[in-house]
Amino acid sequence: MPTYLTRRVKFAAAHRYHVASWSEARNEAAFGACARKSYHGHGYVCDVTVTGSVDATTGFVVDLPLLDATLEQEVRARFDHRNINLDVPEFGDGGLVPTGENLARFIAERVQAALGTAAQVARVVVAEDETLSATYEP
Repeated sequence: MPTYLTRRVKFAAAHRYHVASWSEARNEAAFGACARKSYHGHGYVCDVTVTGSVDATTGFVVDLPLLDATLEQEVRARFDHRNINLDVPEFGDGGLVPTGENLARFIAERVQAALGTAAQVARVVVAEDETLSATYEP
């Protein structure tokens, strides 16, 4: 029977939606106020769910200190109190637009790479606020 474990992490970050190859007018038409050069911020909530076999001795799907260290490195250290467009190279000009959808996939990929075979990332949910979230399930 599948067993899942979810850990929630929070981070505050600024961003703007911007496609570098588009004009400012086209960016504003596509993204509205979210394209403004002044950026805007969110208090993000990120739920990372992993799955795997339950260890017969510990009762865990994954070693919690390993998961926590991974989330600290791959999520909080990378995004907390950062400007995603300026401080995270993959989201810089010409890179990924820092939408919730792209953040969820990016985080899932980085967490999975860091965990290796210790557990499988099953879902990542990134919420900008209580009304909007994006879910990625690899």
